[in-house]
Amino acid sequence: MNYFVALSSTQDTAEQIEFFFSRANLVALFNKLCNWSVSLAGKIIMALIVWQIGKRLIIWMVKIIVKALGKSDLDVGVARFIGSITKFAGYAILILIVVGILGIPTASLITVFGSAALAVGMSLQGSLSNFAGGILLLIFKPFKIGDYIISGSCEGTVVSIELLYTKLHTIDNKIIMMPNGTLSNSNIINVGAEEVRRLDIQIGVGYQTDLSKAKALLMECLNRKEEIIKDKDVRVIVKSLDESCITLETRAWVANDKYWDTRFELLEEYKKIFDENGIEIPFNQLDVHITK
Repeated sequence: MNYFVALSSTQDTAEQIEFFFSRANLVALFNKLCNWSVSLAGKIIMALIVWQIGKRLIIWMVKIIVKALGKSDLDVGVARFIGSITKFAGYAILILIVVGILGIPTASLITVFGSAALAVGMSLQGSLSNFAGGILLLIFKPFKIGDYIISGSCEGTVVSIELLYTKLHTIDNKIIMMPNGTLSNSNIINVGAEEVRRLDIQIGVGYQTDLSKAKALLMECLNRKEEIIKDKDVRVIVKSLDESCITLETRAWVANDKYWDTRFELLEEYKKIFDENGIEIPFNQLDVHITK
């Protein structure tokens, strides 16, 4: 009985092989392969066409949005941020459309992307914090592009507010990239928020100094300085009585763009006018006594 079953199975296998290599079956398989290749090639060509057209539409749309927002009262940084979000969303939709044209199930793809996004999000918590910080900075506007800000040990002029970082340009021509997450949770001093800025300079004099004379000399320097705004309060005060000197402080107002130059020039003039009038600026000294 087993012999006849094995013989029948062998005959069936031989018939299947003969049928597979028959002319009719090979022609049918070739036709199916050609139809599948033509269909796949058509999908690939259509996907490429849609990708190129969609990419150009996204670029055009982002330019239109940024240009329109630029004409409104919105900050430049906000306009660029919205443009970046629009570009990202546009490419995400375009990728789903292209994948659908290629015949790949988009539902399962979205599920995979969601899982991948969750895993990436867990590993990129710092970047997500920077992203959220960028949104907060653009909504509450503690500063805008062109302002001079100080945060921690970093300071400079705001060049751009990106999705993750804020770019600062320092006065010595360096670029600082500050994470938005850190910046949004830090103290921010916006020096450029107003057109004018108060210039405070401290200088020490000895206890034997005639204070009236020293204050008059400092006021003379301030009055002849053209950059000082004369219709605002200009004062010379005694700031503190320290261990080795009396600290005087001059207070005056200057335009933001004139602040540093005026400060450096006044420091030099204070030193010169004190030297000319015999007023000593105390400094730490070390006396060494040698005994035999």
